[in-house]
Amino acid sequence: MKRKGSAVWQGDLKTGKGTVSTDSGVLSQTQYSFSTRFENGAGTNPEELIAAAHAGCFTMALSGQLGNAGLVPDKLETTATVTFDKVDAGWTVTNIHLDVTGKVPKADQAAWDKATQGAKTGCPISRLLNTNITMDAKLER
Repeated sequence: MKRKGSAVWQGDLKTGKGTVSTDSGVLSQTQYSFSTRFENGAGTNPEELIAAAHAGCFTMALSGQLGNAGLVPDKLETTATVTFDKVDAGWTVTNIHLDVTGKVPKADQAAWDKATQGAKTGCPISRLLNTNITMDAKLER
């Protein structure tokens, strides 16, 4: 299985502009630029897209982990926060933090902790990323 995303860039780094697209059409010539990446310009940026991909992948993996334990969530919510810092080597994604909340009938804390840790280490995007991934996982009652 292969999935594709593409980017087009025109101009120099600071004043140029680009677009990103996906084969599914969910992103279709979505604008990005220096200002959307390093300031608060309108459009997206690679770090935001990584955060969304990680949140989506992790949440699906968590549902699978819970299912393996015989648990079905009513609702799972994940926010992935990517930290993008300038270090000696240049701009680098240095951390990803997952904030996770789940409403899972019949789950106890031990089952929740096992499922969230399994999803954190087992999600394909977690395995792809070569950075420190932290997480806060809350089970709602």
